[in-house]
Amino acid sequence: MHVSELPEVYLHDSRSGARQRLLPIEPGHVRMYVCGMTVYDYCHVGHARVMVVFDMVVRWLRLLGYRVTYVRNITDIDDKIIRRAQENGEDIAALTARFITAMDEDAARLGVLKPDLEPRATEHIGGIIAMVERLIERGHAYRADNGDVYFEVASFAGYGSLSGRRLEELQAGARVEIDERKRAPLDFVLWKAAKPGEPSWDSPWGPGRPGWHIECSVMSTCCLGEHFDLHGGGLDLQFPHHENELAQSVGATGKPFVNLWMHNGFVRVDDEKMSKSLGNFFTVREVLERYHPEEVRMLILQSHYRSPLNYSETNLELARAALQRCYTALRGLEPASLEGVALDTADTNHWHRFSAAMSDDFNTPEAFAVVFEVVRELNRARDEADGPAIIRAAGTLRRMGDALGLLGQQPEAYLKGGATDTNMVADIEALIVARNEARARRDWAAADRVRDELAQRGIVLEDTAGSTTWRRG
Repeated sequence: MHVSELPEVYLHDSRSGARQRLLPIEPGHVRMYVCGMTVYDYCHVGHARVMVVFDMVVRWLRLLGYRVTYVRNITDIDDKIIRRAQENGEDIAALTARFITAMDEDAARLGVLKPDLEPRATEHIGGIIAMVERLIERGHAYRADNGDVYFEVASFAGYGSLSGRRLEELQAGARVEIDERKRAPLDFVLWKAAKPGEPSWDSPWGPGRPGWHIECSVMSTCCLGEHFDLHGGGLDLQFPHHENELAQSVGATGKPFVNLWMHNGFVRVDDEKMSKSLGNFFTVREVLERYHPEEVRMLILQSHYRSPLNYSETNLELARAALQRCYTALRGLEPASLEGVALDTADTNHWHRFSAAMSDDFNTPEAFAVVFEVVRELNRARDEADGPAIIRAAGTLRRMGDALGLLGQQPEAYLKGGATDTNMVADIEALIVARNEARARRDWAAADRVRDELAQRGIVLEDTAGSTTWRRG
């Protein structure tokens, strides 16, 4: 497909607050940077949302025919990392390596594709020093007496444009601890002078290490150029992190930096803010001990990415039930049998509506409404034993699942909970045979006892014409 024929995609731009068309600077090539993890602990469900949301964005753009260069950074030097390493009595490099491995494992289980580039802050110290030097030369930064270097917020006329905050209001409402080294409370650190026992690098201002905000400015522009298409991250980063990143980058280069900004909403737990102090803080691996990764992904994607996501047992169970509906409809239809299936008129209509929803600011709630229309059509076709309609609807459903990073499992394996214990499976199958024999002789009490016994073990039986199948509840 020629780049001029690529489908139109529209996004809500956080900076303008308006719906805007994605028009890559280089036609057909989307360059996207997303703020990744600070690797001092295991990923939590808030991190999972960022990873899954922007994985969805990349998958959809590539499916439409766009070339995408996806960069997601790793912050591997930071106050929290230093503090955790000191608490553990652990080398910083060993700490960060351990949690990078854990992050990769969590992402892979959630079906998140690896970014094209995954720069680490410690690999870009030279670029960070060079950008700080340019900011000083351009009058946007200054060195304090102790060797710290600060960005002077008042020197940048556009400060506050991303978060919609006026500089005067920010200054009036500043709740920043008085620091005599800074010219103004809102000024933020670009380079921190070394403290005893902390890692440091040589610089024109003495030994030190980078501030958090400057790391992303350097990693993004190094990987994608000084002006690129799309910058993403969680809503919690819009201010001050992304605001500061924007000011630094434009201040250093004099170029626009980013065309569109994209922020996913907060994660709440049972309608409360997630925090360790409230005891409602969950890591990805804790959640995956009890829920299939696709169920967690379904929970995340069923909400619009900009809306708050309410994480709760109830909502996870609803996501599980929704995913089970899809896999139950596909039961017995292996992916290989659906390859190359052409979409008929009805399926083309469904795909068109699904595509329109996804290309309009990734409206996944509307997209899932179409998905479940296809599920209903597939079930109807199965009831009517309409072979061609079954294959076409199943192919459409699989295609939609691929776009969302879902329905990648064998239906039978998912519905049976990935059961690999042959003795357990044989026991369940034997009980089902016994139940069917009891039903055949109209011993309903015995049949109910078997069903109840299996239900206590988390097994759900589904009776269809002439057969009984089972799945995990």
